[in-house]
Amino acid sequence: MTILAIIFILLIFIVILIAMSIAQMQMAGIKVKDFISFIKANESLDKLALFAKKYNEMSPQEQVIYLAEAEKMFDAFDKIPESVWEEEQDKYNEVLEKYRDIKVMRWNEAKEYELSKNVKKVKPKEIKII
Repeated sequence: MTILAIIFILLIFIVILIAMSIAQMQMAGIKVKDFISFIKANESLDKLALFAKKYNEMSPQEQVIYLAEAEKMFDAFDKIPESVWEEEQDKYNEVLEKYRDIKVMRWNEAKEYELSKNVKKVKPKEIKII
């Protein structure tokens, strides 16, 4: 009987702690859903930071995956105050830097391809010597 009473008291205590945590998050302007996505994004931040170190060895498919995952992570981090995740700032900045590098590189490649497509090819017999 005392074991059941202890378990019941512990369950009530856990429920009270959860309710207090939710109330504190709401007072800070954080939605529970956003906080859960932030926790998942924080886990992916570690993976993306390791992946960013292999940036130069990424295939185009890996770059697309990296960009998509980084965008999801950025969205989750944007919804949470920076003071909550300031310890992860270095990793975040590293991932952001690689994200920008890949975006710029892919943009340059697209522009080069576009330019090469638009260049009129001159056949040798069309060249006139003056």
